[in-house]
Amino acid sequence: MKLVVQVKLLPTSQQAAALEATLDANLAAGNLGKPGSPRRVKIEAQPISFRSLAAQPYDDRCLSWQHDARTVSIWTTAGRLKGVAFTGSAQQLALLAVHRRGESDLICRDGMWFLYATVEVADQPLSQPDGFVGVDLGIANIATTSDGARHCGKGLNAVRHRHRRLCRRLQTKQTKSAKRLLKRRRRSEARFAANVNHIIAKSIVTEAERTGRGIALEDLQGIRERVRLRTPQRVTLHSWSFHQLGAFIAYKAVRAGVAVILVDAAYTSQQCSHCGHVDKRNRPDQATFSCTSCGFAEHADVNAARNIASRGETGWAVSHAA
Repeated sequence: MKLVVQVKLLPTSQQAAALEATLDANLAAGNLGKPGSPRRVKIEAQPISFRSLAAQPYDDRCLSWQHDARTVSIWTTAGRLKGVAFTGSAQQLALLAVHRRGESDLICRDGMWFLYATVEVADQPLSQPDGFVGVDLGIANIATTSDGARHCGKGLNAVRHRHRRLCRRLQTKQTKSAKRLLKRRRRSEARFAANVNHIIAKSIVTEAERTGRGIALEDLQGIRERVRLRTPQRVTLHSWSFHQLGAFIAYKAVRAGVAVILVDAAYTSQQCSHCGHVDKRNRPDQATFSCTSCGFAEHADVNAARNIASRGETGWAVSHAA
């Protein structure tokens, strides 16, 4: 929610108490070093401080909503500000009016003020899946389904490469105008990638809901630590937002009542979805799969997605056997 007025707020005693409790817990757990260590002594000697534009939490005693007028009343240290206008999309405003719960956070970002409000929407009853849609996540193709739908990552990778080259040139210049442009563009790539992931996730969940199937995803926890790549490929891997895409698919599936299951990702790209034979030579290149045992040929990502779908059906049957 974007506010059209700027107000500068100071941290409350509630924030200070919460930060003090967090600091005490980290000290007790030893997360900030052993007693007497230089790091711990330095942290203990520093007073608790806040950024001037730090996030400010509000509950219903400090902030009230007037949905018909699209205004909020906010408490500040200088008194209460009334009639502060806010706006948002039609869907956001409808959810806000009906399902808002808990406190809201006032955030200043790039000179604009936003209210982050939490809404609690009831989950749809989980339907019994009639099969699974396997989703293979990758870099060349961001997501490929077992139905053969491929969401190409060429456009997203091109934007990232262009953004990286531009930032490198601007950082070299070190002029005021270059720094202003860097500041303005610092989150543009992340917003673009998140929008692409939202579109892909919505497409996959909609198709699964329409066909009455569940969604099987690879469990890619810790993949960045396991995978070994050449230096030019490491930047691409670490900017790959597969976790965000998986999270978007998961929460959209919950809202639609679609089952989601995580499966082991080992050898899904080397296993033949037709006969089950596993061999490195089944993948002569990135896009091609040709089984050395039965001769089955398919696009490599589609073949991997079918293996994921098969593992999803097996895993669901085992976990729901009772």
